[in-house]
Parts: sequence; C-alpha cells; structure tokens
Amino acid sequence: LLFPVSNLCGKCRPRDTDLLQPSFNILYWSLHQTTPCSQQRAVAVLLSNVSLLELLQKVLECTWLRSPPSEPACLSSDDALLCSGWLLVASLLLYQHRYNTEVHQTLSIDLTEVLNSVIFRKKKPILLLVSIMQFLRAMLRQNFSSSLLVIVGQNTAQDATQPQPSSLQDAALHPLAMQQIFSLVVSLQNLLVHKDLLLSQAVVACLETLVEYLYVKNQDVALHVASQPWHRFLLFTLLNGGQKSLLQPEVLRLMTLFLRYQSSNIISQKEISQILQEAAEANLAQLPEATSRALHLFLSQV
Repeated sequence: LLFPVSNLCGKCRPRDTDLLQPSFNILYWSLHQTTPCSQQRAVAVLLSNVSLLELLQKVLECTWLRSPPSEPACLSSDDALLCSGWLLVASLLLYQHRYNTEVHQTLSIDLTEVLNSVIFRKKKPILLLVSIMQFLRAMLRQNFSSSLLVIVGQNTAQDATQPQPSSLQDAALHPLAMQQIFSLVVSLQNLLVHKDLLLSQAVVACLETLVEYLYVKNQDVALHVASQPWHRFLLFTLLNGGQKSLLQPEVLRLMTLFLRYQSSNIISQKEISQILQEAAEANLAQLPEATSRALHLFLSQV
C-alpha cells in the first residue's frame, strides 16, 4: 500500500488537499501502527521516494507563506494538511535516526521560522502548533544533526557587536541562540496558561526536551532556564481552582522537570508533600492513564 500511496503523493501539488490529507494520514499511520520489522521497511520506502520528499518540502513551506486565519480555533483543510505534513516529517526524522535509514533527498528547514511559529503564535490553530512542536522536539532530540534535514536560518552571521560571553554561549548552544531560547520558553509558558489538554501535553513535552538539550550543551544555561522565577507563578496559575489539581498530568510533569534540575526555588518540600498526600488518598486504579504515567515519573524522580 505504501508504494502506490507515496507515489500518488509525489505526483500531487501542495494545493491538492483533498487527496494529500488522507494520503499523509495513511503514511503516518503506516509508520506508527505496525511491527518494528515492517516499520523499518516502511521508513525505507518513504525515504527512497524523492518526489514525496520534495512535495513535503513544498507543503511545509506553506506554513510561513499562508496568512493567519481570522479565527484561530478554526482548522481549515489547508491547516489540516500542514498538521499531517509536520507530524509525518517528525516521524520520518525519528525513525530514520532509529534505523539509520539511507536518505535519498534532504529537507531544508528554516529553524528561525519554526521557532517563530511557536514564539509568535499569530492565531495559528492549536493542532497546527502541536504538530510543529512535535517536529521541534524531534530536532532537539537529534541535536539538529539528522541526515534528513538541512537547517537554514541559523543566524550564523549575527553581528560581532555582541559581548564576547554571549557569543561564546551562543556558540555552545548552536544552532540556537540565547535570545531564541528565552523567547521560546516564555512563549511555551504562555501557551500552558490556555489549559487546553492537547496543547498542555505538547508544551510540557517540548519544555522537557528543550531543557534536556540545553543540559547536554551547557549545564549552567539549562539550570538557569529551569529555575526561572516565572515558573512558580505558572504553577500557581495552573493550580488555580479544582480539587486534586496537583494530580493534573501537566502539573506533575512540570514538577518532575523542576525536581530533576534541582529548582528548589520553584518547587518546595511542601508541594512534594501535598502531591504525596493526594496520591495516597486517590483511587489509583481510577486515575487516567496520562496522570498515572506522570505520577509514576514524579515518584521515581523523588
């Protein structure tokens, strides 16, 4: 099935949304809902299709070319296609790295545009933001070094008027810059306040991956980002109202993140005790799967 569907995609134009949308979904499903042996073959089939990868390149570029919709909650057919495109490319990144699959055609991604799409939301639908963050996580996890991607827009020619310490820090964090990192963190914090479940899960996962990336590159920067005082205000906002609110999955995962990087100014012994107390009083068998998983990670970190 992958051969005819991927070949059909390669013959389409980015505007053929009615045909491409279900086709991309079939390709995405084929990568995720199959055995590891078949998964490796599926990745090889898709990455050997140059026409498909060229089409994906054109589809992703439409993200920056389209004007924002008047209503951010409305997901148009064009936005839905962009979501499928970003998710498919993120999956290809993940599995190409896992199986070290040969790449016949690279994708050129403007990193500045990817970051700005999250930093400056511009009325993007939530599902499109989530899809782009999935792609950003995939790039971070691979240290921006995938053989499938060529990263452009790295601001490598930033003027030499910056102070020397900043230049050294940016060099250590390359291809990200300190200003981009802090702008991204603030934007992710603001998105969390929306209290949308799907968006919250994606934002927390992106924060986790970002801090992990920073910790490998520069531990001081990672600890500085994780201990920002604004995080504590963010927790207060998320905990505003609702019983057992400490057992929200996004709150538990944030607490785990702060514990992991020893941000004692963000989470105190009092909050840890409150979570343990609520967990002791809860009916664990009735907790949602996401909450159970987050609670397990939190307790393991404690």
